[in-house]
Amino acid sequence: MADVTPLDQAHAAMEATPGDDAVRLRFYDRLAECELFLMLSEEVAEGDQISPELFDLGDARYVLVFDREERLAAFAGKPVPYVALSGRLIAEMLAGQGIGLGVNLEVAPSSILLPDTAIAWLHDTLSNQPREVKAAIAQVHAPKGLPEHFITALDGKLATALGLAQTAYLVGVTYDTGARGHLLGFVGAVPEAEGALARAAGEALTFSGIEAGAMDIGFFRHADPMTPRIDSVGLRFDLPQLQHPAPQQPGIPGGDPAKPPKLR
Repeated sequence: MADVTPLDQAHAAMEATPGDDAVRLRFYDRLAECELFLMLSEEVAEGDQISPELFDLGDARYVLVFDREERLAAFAGKPVPYVALSGRLIAEMLAGQGIGLGVNLEVAPSSILLPDTAIAWLHDTLSNQPREVKAAIAQVHAPKGLPEHFITALDGKLATALGLAQTAYLVGVTYDTGARGHLLGFVGAVPEAEGALARAAGEALTFSGIEAGAMDIGFFRHADPMTPRIDSVGLRFDLPQLQHPAPQQPGIPGGDPAKPPKLR
Protein backbone atom coordinates (compact mmCIF):
# COMPACT_ATOMS: atom_id res chain seq x y z
CA MET A 1 0.00 0.00 0.00
CA ALA A 2 1.25 3.42 -0.91
CA ASP A 3 0.56 5.31 2.32
CA VAL A 4 3.21 5.14 5.02
CA THR A 5 1.82 5.28 8.53
CA PRO A 6 3.51 6.45 11.75
CA LEU A 7 3.78 2.80 12.78
CA ASP A 8 5.53 1.99 9.49
CA GLN A 9 8.00 4.80 10.16
CA ALA A 10 8.71 3.67 13.72
CA HIS A 11 9.19 0.07 12.55
CA ALA A 12 11.53 1.14 9.72
CA ALA A 13 13.66 3.12 12.18
CA MET A 14 13.85 0.10 14.48
CA GLU A 15 14.85 -2.21 11.64
CA ALA A 16 17.49 0.24 10.42
CA THR A 17 19.17 0.48 13.85
CA PRO A 18 18.70 -2.89 15.55
CA GLY A 19 21.15 -2.08 18.32
CA ASP A 20 19.51 1.21 19.32
CA ASP A 21 17.32 0.58 22.36
CA ALA A 22 15.87 4.10 22.28
CA VAL A 23 14.57 3.59 18.74
CA ARG A 24 13.13 0.19 19.68
CA LEU A 25 11.35 1.75 22.65
CA ARG A 26 9.84 4.41 20.42
CA PHE A 27 8.38 1.68 18.19
CA TYR A 28 6.65 0.10 21.19
CA ASP A 29 5.46 3.50 22.34
CA ARG A 30 3.91 4.12 18.93
CA LEU A 31 2.32 0.66 19.00
CA ALA A 32 0.76 1.36 22.38
CA GLU A 33 -0.65 4.70 21.21
CA CYS A 34 -2.01 3.46 17.86
CA GLU A 35 -5.59 2.65 17.14
CA LEU A 36 -5.40 -0.95 15.98
CA PHE A 37 -8.03 -3.03 14.22
CA LEU A 38 -8.21 -6.45 15.87
CA MET A 39 -9.55 -9.32 13.74
CA LEU A 40 -12.39 -11.20 15.44
CA SER A 41 -13.85 -14.63 14.92
CA GLU A 42 -17.42 -13.35 15.38
CA GLU A 43 -19.27 -10.07 15.76
CA VAL A 44 -19.11 -8.32 19.11
CA ALA A 45 -21.99 -9.19 21.40
CA GLU A 46 -23.29 -6.93 24.16
CA GLY A 47 -20.92 -6.29 27.04
CA ASP A 48 -17.15 -6.31 27.08
CA GLN A 49 -16.53 -9.86 25.78
CA ILE A 50 -14.79 -10.21 22.42
CA SER A 51 -13.54 -13.22 20.49
CA PRO A 52 -10.32 -12.53 18.56
CA GLU A 53 -9.43 -14.81 15.68
CA LEU A 54 -6.55 -16.97 16.93
CA PHE A 55 -3.80 -18.18 14.61
CA ASP A 56 -1.45 -21.05 15.43
CA LEU A 57 2.05 -20.41 14.08
CA GLY A 58 4.39 -23.19 15.08
CA ASP A 59 3.91 -23.76 18.79
CA ALA A 60 2.63 -20.24 19.47
CA ARG A 61 -0.73 -18.51 19.14
CA TYR A 62 -1.27 -15.00 17.83
CA VAL A 63 -4.06 -12.50 17.31
CA LEU A 64 -3.80 -10.14 14.35
CA VAL A 65 -4.02 -6.36 14.34
CA PHE A 66 -3.70 -3.74 11.60
CA ASP A 67 -3.24 0.01 11.85
CA ARG A 68 -5.58 0.69 8.92
CA GLU A 69 -8.96 -0.86 8.16
CA GLU A 70 -7.98 -1.32 4.52
CA ARG A 71 -4.92 -3.31 5.59
CA LEU A 72 -7.15 -5.67 7.56
CA ALA A 73 -9.42 -6.04 4.54
CA ALA A 74 -6.45 -6.69 2.23
CA PHE A 75 -5.15 -9.44 4.52
CA ALA A 76 -8.51 -11.14 5.03
CA GLY A 77 -9.62 -10.87 1.39
CA LYS A 78 -13.24 -10.78 2.53
CA PRO A 79 -15.38 -8.92 5.09
CA VAL A 80 -14.48 -10.00 8.63
CA PRO A 81 -15.60 -8.75 12.03
CA TYR A 82 -13.18 -6.55 13.93
CA VAL A 83 -12.95 -4.09 16.80
CA ALA A 84 -10.83 -0.94 17.04
CA LEU A 85 -8.78 -0.64 20.24
CA SER A 86 -5.64 1.13 21.33
CA GLY A 87 -2.45 -0.90 21.48
CA ARG A 88 -2.31 -0.44 25.23
CA LEU A 89 -5.76 -1.96 25.70
CA ILE A 90 -4.83 -4.91 23.51
CA ALA A 91 -1.64 -5.46 25.53
CA GLU A 92 -3.68 -5.39 28.73
CA MET A 93 -6.22 -7.80 27.28
CA LEU A 94 -3.53 -10.28 26.19
CA ALA A 95 -1.38 -10.08 29.33
CA GLY A 96 -0.97 -13.48 30.93
CA GLN A 97 -2.80 -15.29 28.12
CA GLY A 98 0.30 -16.66 26.37
CA ILE A 99 -0.82 -15.05 23.10
CA GLY A 100 1.40 -13.01 20.80
CA LEU A 101 0.54 -10.21 18.42
CA GLY A 102 0.82 -10.21 14.64
CA VAL A 103 1.01 -6.64 13.36
CA ASN A 104 0.15 -5.74 9.74
CA LEU A 105 1.15 -9.20 8.53
CA GLU A 106 1.81 -9.46 4.79
CA VAL A 107 0.22 -6.10 3.94
CA ALA A 108 2.64 -3.40 5.14
CA PRO A 109 6.34 -2.71 5.67
CA SER A 110 5.70 -2.80 9.41
CA SER A 111 4.72 -6.49 9.28
CA ILE A 112 6.03 -8.10 12.46
CA LEU A 113 5.29 -10.97 14.84
CA LEU A 114 5.60 -10.04 18.52
CA PRO A 115 5.72 -13.06 20.86
CA ASP A 116 3.72 -13.23 24.05
CA THR A 117 6.84 -12.33 26.05
CA ALA A 118 7.07 -9.01 24.18
CA ILE A 119 3.40 -8.30 24.89
CA ALA A 120 3.90 -9.14 28.58
CA TRP A 121 6.87 -6.75 28.68
CA LEU A 122 4.82 -4.01 27.00
CA HIS A 123 1.98 -4.46 29.48
CA ASP A 124 4.38 -4.34 32.44
CA THR A 125 6.11 -1.27 31.01
CA LEU A 126 2.81 0.53 30.54
CA SER A 127 1.92 -0.27 34.16
CA ASN A 128 5.02 1.51 35.52
CA GLN A 129 4.71 5.07 36.76
CA PRO A 130 6.89 7.54 38.63
CA ARG A 131 6.45 7.82 42.37
CA GLU A 132 4.43 10.67 43.80
CA VAL A 133 6.69 13.00 45.73
CA LYS A 134 6.50 12.61 49.51
CA ALA A 135 9.56 14.52 50.76
CA ALA A 136 9.35 18.26 51.31
CA ILE A 137 10.73 20.42 48.51
CA ALA A 138 13.40 22.84 49.72
CA GLN A 139 14.33 24.50 46.42
CA VAL A 140 13.09 24.57 42.85
CA HIS A 141 15.11 25.54 39.80
CA ALA A 142 15.04 25.25 36.04
CA PRO A 143 15.28 21.68 34.73
CA LYS A 144 18.51 20.63 33.10
CA GLY A 145 20.22 17.50 31.89
CA LEU A 146 17.15 15.77 30.43
CA PRO A 147 17.45 14.85 26.74
CA GLU A 148 15.43 16.73 24.17
CA HIS A 149 13.72 13.58 22.90
CA PHE A 150 12.28 13.05 26.39
CA ILE A 151 10.85 16.59 26.42
CA THR A 152 9.29 15.93 23.02
CA ALA A 153 7.87 12.60 24.19
CA LEU A 154 6.47 14.16 27.36
CA ASP A 155 4.85 16.96 25.38
CA GLY A 156 3.26 14.36 23.09
CA LYS A 157 1.89 12.35 26.02
CA LEU A 158 0.46 15.40 27.77
CA ALA A 159 -1.16 16.55 24.53
CA THR A 160 -3.41 13.48 24.74
CA ALA A 161 -4.50 14.19 28.35
CA LEU A 162 -7.62 16.07 27.28
CA GLY A 163 -9.26 17.84 30.20
CA LEU A 164 -7.31 15.92 32.86
CA ALA A 165 -5.36 18.93 34.22
CA GLN A 166 -4.78 22.55 33.30
CA THR A 167 -1.00 22.82 33.24
CA ALA A 168 2.14 20.89 34.10
CA TYR A 169 5.60 22.17 34.99
CA LEU A 170 8.89 20.31 34.70
CA VAL A 171 11.34 21.64 37.28
CA GLY A 172 14.57 20.71 38.99
CA VAL A 173 14.16 20.19 42.74
CA THR A 174 16.21 19.84 45.88
CA TYR A 175 14.43 18.07 48.72
CA ASP A 176 14.84 18.70 52.43
CA THR A 177 16.80 15.44 52.56
CA GLY A 178 19.44 16.96 50.27
CA ALA A 179 18.47 14.72 47.36
CA ARG A 180 18.20 16.39 43.95
CA GLY A 181 16.15 15.43 40.93
CA HIS A 182 13.33 16.49 38.66
CA LEU A 183 9.65 16.92 39.34
CA LEU A 184 6.69 17.09 37.00
CA GLY A 185 4.07 19.14 38.83
CA PHE A 186 0.47 19.08 37.61
CA VAL A 187 -1.74 22.04 38.49
CA GLY A 188 -5.52 21.81 38.52
CA ALA A 189 -5.66 18.05 37.90
CA VAL A 190 -8.95 16.21 38.08
CA PRO A 191 -8.51 14.01 41.19
CA GLU A 192 -9.74 10.88 39.44
CA ALA A 193 -7.21 11.45 36.64
CA GLU A 194 -4.06 11.59 38.78
CA GLY A 195 -3.22 7.93 38.12
CA ALA A 196 -3.63 8.35 34.35
CA LEU A 197 -1.45 11.46 34.34
CA ALA A 198 1.27 9.70 36.33
CA ARG A 199 1.19 6.76 33.91
CA ALA A 200 1.50 9.07 30.90
CA ALA A 201 4.54 10.75 32.45
CA GLY A 202 6.03 7.36 33.30
CA GLU A 203 5.61 6.15 29.74
CA ALA A 204 7.41 9.22 28.42
CA LEU A 205 10.32 8.33 30.70
CA THR A 206 10.36 4.62 29.96
CA PHE A 207 10.01 4.91 26.20
CA SER A 208 12.75 7.53 26.15
CA GLY A 209 15.12 5.05 27.80
CA ILE A 210 15.32 7.00 31.07
CA GLU A 211 15.13 5.41 34.52
CA ALA A 212 11.79 5.98 36.26
CA GLY A 213 13.60 7.40 39.30
CA ALA A 214 14.80 10.36 37.23
CA MET A 215 11.51 12.21 37.81
CA ASP A 216 8.91 12.45 40.55
CA ILE A 217 5.29 13.52 40.20
CA GLY A 218 3.42 16.15 42.20
CA PHE A 219 -0.15 17.44 42.13
CA PHE A 220 -0.89 21.01 43.17
CA ARG A 221 -3.84 23.37 43.38
CA HIS A 222 -3.70 26.93 42.10
CA ALA A 223 -3.78 28.19 45.70
CA ASP A 224 -0.85 26.03 46.85
CA PRO A 225 2.29 28.04 47.75
CA MET A 226 4.35 25.73 45.52
CA THR A 227 2.41 26.64 42.36
CA PRO A 228 3.92 30.11 41.76
CA ARG A 229 7.37 28.73 42.58
CA ILE A 230 7.28 26.06 39.89
CA ASP A 231 5.61 28.50 37.48
CA SER A 232 8.51 30.92 37.86
CA VAL A 233 11.28 28.49 36.86
CA GLY A 234 9.64 25.47 35.27
CA LEU A 235 9.17 24.34 31.69
CA ARG A 236 5.43 24.78 31.19
CA PHE A 237 3.07 22.43 29.35
CA ASP A 238 -0.50 23.59 28.69
CA LEU A 239 -2.79 20.59 28.51
CA PRO A 240 -5.71 20.60 26.05
CA GLN A 241 -9.11 21.40 27.55
CA LEU A 242 -12.53 19.98 26.82
CA GLN A 243 -14.73 22.30 24.80
CA HIS A 244 -17.87 20.17 24.86
CA PRO A 245 -18.98 17.14 26.87
CA ALA A 246 -17.57 13.95 25.38
CA PRO A 247 -20.22 11.66 23.87
CA GLN A 248 -20.95 8.52 25.83
CA GLN A 249 -20.46 5.21 24.03
CA PRO A 250 -21.03 2.56 26.71
CA GLY A 251 -21.63 -0.22 24.22
CA ILE A 252 -18.22 -0.09 22.50
CA PRO A 253 -15.64 -2.57 23.83
CA GLY A 254 -12.73 -0.62 25.26
CA GLY A 255 -14.79 2.57 25.46
CA ASP A 256 -14.10 2.74 29.19
CA PRO A 257 -10.31 2.70 29.82
CA ALA A 258 -10.93 1.33 33.31
CA LYS A 259 -12.70 -1.73 31.83
CA PRO A 260 -10.66 -3.19 28.98
CA PRO A 261 -12.35 -5.86 26.87
CA LYS A 262 -11.94 -9.48 27.86
CA LEU A 263 -11.13 -12.50 25.74
CA ARG A 264 -13.93 -14.92 25.25
